[in-house]
Amino acid sequence: MQANSNQLPPYFLLIVPTVIVGFFCLISYLSSVLCGWHKLAQRFTAQSPPYGETKTAGPFPYTVYTRFWAHYSSCIRMTAASDALYMSVLFFLRIGHPPLRIPWSEVQISRTKYLWVRFVLLTLGNEERLPMRIPERMASKLGLLDRIANGSDIPSILTSIR
Repeated sequence: MQANSNQLPPYFLLIVPTVIVGFFCLISYLSSVLCGWHKLAQRFTAQSPPYGETKTAGPFPYTVYTRFWAHYSSCIRMTAASDALYMSVLFFLRIGHPPLRIPWSEVQISRTKYLWVRFVLLTLGNEERLPMRIPERMASKLGLLDRIANGSDIPSILTSIR
């Protein structure tokens, strides 16, 4: 009796999904290193949830651009709270991307333009200097455009919009 050569070995059903999941985890981790999220996480990993008055934007439908114009499409949620800027990615991308809490003293905000599209540039971390470009609509929803216009700090804007 001859074995069927078209039949897959039983261990194949375990190896293929394991390799695919492992590859996805590796790509997620490498993207965090390349884009700078990993560097920010060394100092700014969130230890507590946002408190005070908060404004949240994302993850849908916003695209956020980081270092080297790498982008996170519809996967980053940002929350502007009284004490800091909180950022997180969707759960399935969390490998290498822990939630972040960046104090306002470590965030510089300005406007920028690339071709015909206008962005708000967040420079994150006084040491890391990670550029993060967010759409103006997202910045407006977070209350960041008011800060640029008034030149005031974020916590006073958040408390004055009640």
